[in-house]
Parts: sequence; C-alpha cells; structure tokens
Amino acid sequence: MTGFEDRFWSSRDGLKLHFRDYAGPDGVLDGPPVVCLPGLTRNARDFERLAPRLAQQRRVICPDMRGRGDSEYARDSASYNPVQYGEDLLALLEQEEIDRFAAIGTSLGGLMIMGLATMMPDRIAAAVINDVGPYLEPEGMERIKDYVGQGRSFPTWVHAARGIEDNLGDAYPGHTLDFWIGMAKRLMMLSGNGRMVFDYDMKIAEPFNAYDVDTQPDLWPAWEALSGVPVLVLRGELSDLLSAQTLEKMLRRVPGAEALTLPDVGHAPTLDEPDAVAAIEGLLARAT
Repeated sequence: MTGFEDRFWSSRDGLKLHFRDYAGPDGVLDGPPVVCLPGLTRNARDFERLAPRLAQQRRVICPDMRGRGDSEYARDSASYNPVQYGEDLLALLEQEEIDRFAAIGTSLGGLMIMGLATMMPDRIAAAVINDVGPYLEPEGMERIKDYVGQGRSFPTWVHAARGIEDNLGDAYPGHTLDFWIGMAKRLMMLSGNGRMVFDYDMKIAEPFNAYDVDTQPDLWPAWEALSGVPVLVLRGELSDLLSAQTLEKMLRRVPGAEALTLPDVGHAPTLDEPDAVAAIEGLLARAT
C-alpha cells in the first residue's frame, strides 16, 4: 500500500489545513495510528518514503501545519508558534476521533511531541524525536535563522537542487544530484510564474527570528513528560542543533529512552536511512 488520500481539517481560528491520510492495510490494523510531524520549513512530503512503509501495518497521518504545503497561510504571523501548532493538531485528532497515537517528529515536530506530552502523556503510545532536544545549540539556531524566510526561487529543479545543496550540503555530504532533486521536490513547489519556490509562508520567519537563542525556555520538564512512554531519539552525527552532550543528558533524565546516532548526516536525518527505518519499526512494534 503506497497511496494516500488528501484530506483536510479546520483550525479553531478558521484555517483550512491539509493532511495526507495513509489508511493502512485492510482489516485489523497493527497498533495505534502514527502521526508524522515535520520540521519548521517542511511539510507532509517529508515522510513520503517512510509513511508508505509504515502504512503496511497501520494508519499513518502526515499533516501540513499552518502556512506549509497545502494548508492555508495564517492571517496573523504571530500564530506561527509551537503552542498554536499543538492546538491545530489537537483539532485534527478530535476530527479523526484518534484517542491514542504514536508520533514521529522532526525538529519542530519533535518539540511539538514534547509539548503534547505535558498535556496528555497517556495518549502518546510511542514517540520518535528526530534530531532535537530540550536544549538547542545556538550555532544551529543561528544557521536556521540565516535561511528561513529568504524566499529564493529557481528556474528549474536542477537549479533548485543545487541551491539547496549549497545551503545544506554540510548536513548531507557526498550525495548525488538525484538526492538533491528529491530534497528540492520535498521542500519546494512550482509557482504560478513557472519558478521553483519554497513551499511555506515566508512569514513563519517572523516569530522564529524574534526567538533569543541565548535565553531558551526550560524544556526539560517537557522532555521528562515522556517518561514511561517508549521513546527513540535519532541524532545526526554532524548535527549542529542536538549535541551529543544534550543527548546523553536526555537519556539520563528519561530512563528507558533509546537513542541512535546516524553517521554522516547533520540536521536532520531524512528518516530514509535503513538504520533509522529499522529503529522506528522496532519502536512502533511496542506501541500499543
């Protein structure tokens, strides 16, 4: 089963939001559904390889958060914040009558999972936190600030791929043009004027750039709220956002959490890596 249905839900402030719904196999599903949450500038396409594989066993939902992909852009850029994203997700879960679920979150998506855990840990059957933690390395935050909301465009997919490689090449060394074209098609879309543009509202940069990397809020209680939940933390060996030291501290503070560091990748692992897929499938097998 590789197909999905494009579906929609409404936020409490009236936005029409989109999600990909991979229904899973006919008959009895193997465990609770999986909700896949993308990073800051990403969308549902970020999981286009992982989701069909997981959907062989269970339902998989991949939302476009507000201002991304096929979801409507917010009227007020201040609503581009993790609290609002969490509220939007709760509205989706309510519409779909999902009481208990497993969650996979990349970067911002991982922070969303931790936020949800503070409110409803009993509803999270398992959690995969991809290359993010309660403390974010200032170097990585500043790098993201340098590119988010820049609004570049390109005349062809090859030009787009080379542009993304120029920006992200250190995080994904040694990859071919085909990899970068695939990355471009996840991150970008064909605009009405025939150029390739990033598939998100440039205004998401406004609240993000106002964030002071040197005075981060204490997110450790949010991480610790996942205690007792099967948890896997993935880290890119070259990551500039989640350090090895922070990961070690995370494992000390949530006993039983698992971790996997993926070689030769930075922020963030694509979740196409064979070791990552195997670890995710192993964790989900314990999600009940």
